Order: sequence, then C-alpha cells, then structure tokens
Amino acid sequence: MSSKKPQKPATKTVTAGRRSALTGPVVNVPVWRASTHLYENVAALEAGKSGNQDGRFFYGRRGSPTQWSLAEALTEMEPGAHGTMLYPSGVAAIACALLSVLKSGDVLLMTDNAYDPSRSLADGFLKRFGVETRYFDPLSTDYDTLFCDHTMAILLESPGSLTFEMQDIPAICAAAKKRNIVTLLDNTWATPYFHTALDKGIDMAILSCTKYIVGHSDVMMGSVTTHEKYWTKLRQTAQQLGQTVSPDDAYLASRGLRTLSMRMKAHEASALQIAKWLQTQADVAGVFHPALPECPGHDIWKRDFTGASGLFSFIHKGDATTAATFVDALELFGIGYSWGGFESLALPVQPEKYRSVVSWDEEGTLIRLQIGLEDTDDLIADLDQAFTAARSGA
Repeated sequence: MSSKKPQKPATKTVTAGRRSALTGPVVNVPVWRASTHLYENVAALEAGKSGNQDGRFFYGRRGSPTQWSLAEALTEMEPGAHGTMLYPSGVAAIACALLSVLKSGDVLLMTDNAYDPSRSLADGFLKRFGVETRYFDPLSTDYDTLFCDHTMAILLESPGSLTFEMQDIPAICAAAKKRNIVTLLDNTWATPYFHTALDKGIDMAILSCTKYIVGHSDVMMGSVTTHEKYWTKLRQTAQQLGQTVSPDDAYLASRGLRTLSMRMKAHEASALQIAKWLQTQADVAGVFHPALPECPGHDIWKRDFTGASGLFSFIHKGDATTAATFVDALELFGIGYSWGGFESLALPVQPEKYRSVVSWDEEGTLIRLQIGLEDTDDLIADLDQAFTAARSGA
C-alpha cells in the first residue's frame, strides 16, 4: 500500500502499516496469536537471534505482523521517525521512554501541568532509583535557566490535559538540544494527526493510544515514536522490561486508526461549538480550549497544530458541591477518567492537588469535558439542563 507520492494525514491513517508483506492479500492485517515461533532447524534458530527488528519472527513477546503493522503505521504518521514501540498503557509508554534515557544521578525536568501518573512515576519510582525531578512553569520562556549540568531529559505536555496551557515546543527543543538534553512530549491530546512532534524538535513522541488512536474505549495501549538516535535504547529498554501488547489489542488499535481522521474532525467541530456556547453562559467563569482566540497560548496552537481534539475544560462559578450537582445532572455525559472514545465524559478536577511550582487559585470549580460523537445540539441541551439543575440545587 506504500506510495512514492506524499500523502496527506487523512490518507496516511488509511494506508500506513498496510504493506502486503504484513497484511497478505487482505485489507486488514490478520490477528497472529502466538507465543512460540518455530524454526525449521537449529541453524535457523541461531540465525533468528540476529537482527532484532520488527518483521523478524523470534518469540511472541517481540510481536508478529499484527503488532508490527500498527507500529509501522504510527511511525509513518510522524515525519522523520525511525520506529515506534508499543506498550500495554500510556503510563507504561511514558515510563519506558524515561527509563531509556535516565540513570541514577540525572535530573528530569517535568512541566508542572503534567498528567498525574507521570508525576507519580517521577516522585515515586524514579526518585527511588536516584533520579531527581524538578517541575517548572509550563508557561516559562526562560528555558536556559531551567537546565543544570545534570539535566538529561525534559518531559512536556502541550496542551496540559487539565488546564490546557500551550508550550512553545520548538523553542524549548532548540534550547534543550544545545545541551544534548532529550525532549519527550505527551502528544495524546492532538495525536500526530493534528500535531507532528518530531519535526518540531521533539526526540520522543508519546501517545496514550487508549484515547484517540483506539477511539472506542475498549483497549489500553501506549506508544513511543522516535528517530534513529534513540531507537536502539528505547527498544532495548522495552524488551528488557518485558513490555509488549497483545495481537488482539493491536488489531483493535489498527482498526481504530483507520477512522482517526473522521473522528478527530468530528470531535474538533463539536467541542469547539460547545466551548463557544459555554463562553456565553452565566455560570461559566472561563473556558480553556487552545483553539479559542481568547485562550492563552492560542497563537502557539495556531502556529504548530492543524486542529484541536475534543478535550477541554471550563470553570463552573459554583463551589465543589454545586459543580457536583451539575455533573450528576448530566444525562449524555458519563463520569469517568480517560477520554478519546465515542462517548462524552465530564469530570470535576482539582488541579491544585497536582502542582508543585505554579499554584492554581482560580475561583470556582474546574470541569473537564470530553466531547464525543453524539449530536452537538443534544450535548448542548444536556449541559443547559444541568446548569439549571445546579442552580436549583436539584
């Protein structure tokens, strides 16, 4: 299915990873369920030990065409990428990416708006093994002052998945590269469909594929895509830690990928319409959506991104009890973690619990919305009746 002509992102989501060598004479790559790969003789067994790369059978933990196809597809979506490793969750992907570039005595810089499990990993596991984590203001522009002689890596998240600050990724990467500091980005919010990370200077682009890549809330998976410089170390670390994904999960993720372009456009359009509607509501003190011109960081989003996903947040003017009444009154929005599936979700969040450097002191209660694929008018009507219920204390 490969083509010499440049393909636009929507086309790549359909064609990537579908070489006939992997799929055979069918549209979808088959599900290869196998732990043991058999060899014809001892000579073939010995030959199989060389060439640790996708496309060569060795043992089930290293994958089969089902996993290789998905990894290849994600690699093709990031210009300049050399390879992609798959993991059983987004947190596993973050952990293995960091462990592949950090050692005892190193300093990790982490944006202060980072995903809570990333912070937990840094403050727990990495700390026990002698890695110091220093948090920094996600809106800082004085990049050189962040680094010290022991800084080896910097983990970014743009936009932040609770408060949606935008970071100047190219500028941060340029400053980091002067010191040979590895740059890692959690790119789950936009996916490579709306934001290619490696061509902005990022060394490792991380996805919780659980979200938009899978798209159906039925598979846990993560991925890390990188260029050749860090590929061997990333691959070795994953294999030494026994990180792998099942062929059935890889198949479902590949199937989700094929509709990514249509789903992302639908999430984007509906979320933006709802965000603009929320701006007009008396009970809303502010809306945090990077595609809104009024949102801080909008200029960075407009420069570096080609679209926006369905995740954003707003401040309900009420206290935690009133906000809980609002969320409980919603009928089309589920209450739950994660996002990126076809269903809409609402989640009251307390960002002040997850900050080390920059305090969160906005009045009101922050509510994060995942806008799914339901009819936008129905979602707005549901939000409207929930505001009414919260005002009446129902």
